[in-house]
Amino acid sequence: MIEAVIFDCDGVLVDSEVLAVEVELMSLAEIGLDYDEEEFKARFMGMSTTAFYDALDADHLARLGSNLPDGFRDLCSARYRASWHRLGEVPGAREAVAKVSHLKAVASSSSDEALNRKLKLTDLWEPFTPHIYSADHVTHAKPAPDLFLHAAEALQIAPERCLVFEDSGNGVRAARAAGMPVWGFMGGGHMNDAAGRRLLAAGADKLVCDWAEASRMLAGI
Repeated sequence: MIEAVIFDCDGVLVDSEVLAVEVELMSLAEIGLDYDEEEFKARFMGMSTTAFYDALDADHLARLGSNLPDGFRDLCSARYRASWHRLGEVPGAREAVAKVSHLKAVASSSSDEALNRKLKLTDLWEPFTPHIYSADHVTHAKPAPDLFLHAAEALQIAPERCLVFEDSGNGVRAARAAGMPVWGFMGGGHMNDAAGRRLLAAGADKLVCDWAEASRMLAGI
């Protein structure tokens, strides 16, 4: 029996992944690192910020023979935040969250500061506080299970009774490693059929196309 629902933030509650991918691919191309968009999303989505930039640094060293340029991370972060005037909820997220009768939490690979800011900008902070957990709360972020286990412990619910909503392969793998059922969420602006196939391959129990469908499904558990 499900007793709690744990939500990823970016691409599940807040439609931010489409902005992040846009900014990151543009900025990386400027320094000579070009990626296929689908491969980029498959590899990097759901990573913590630190792990993401460590992986990019390794790619830059392997391909171009040097580390990322000084200040590159700060440049990307500034450009991403500058795009937040376009930030909104994933359509239907607030209404769906308000209907959830179970205990609930957010568990996101974002930093604590960025996570809280995005939730507040989209009026999604209040429904979850104080159960808002970021990569800053654990040593090992997704795809390790630590963040989801941290959220379950805080909620005082056994992991197997926590249902997770995730939009990334890394997030699905983290939930599965935590022993939690996980539904792959397809409602974000960055999602497509290829992304859905990746979620199922990572171990998602099922796919949910949008928040209207999620609400109907949650009402039956």
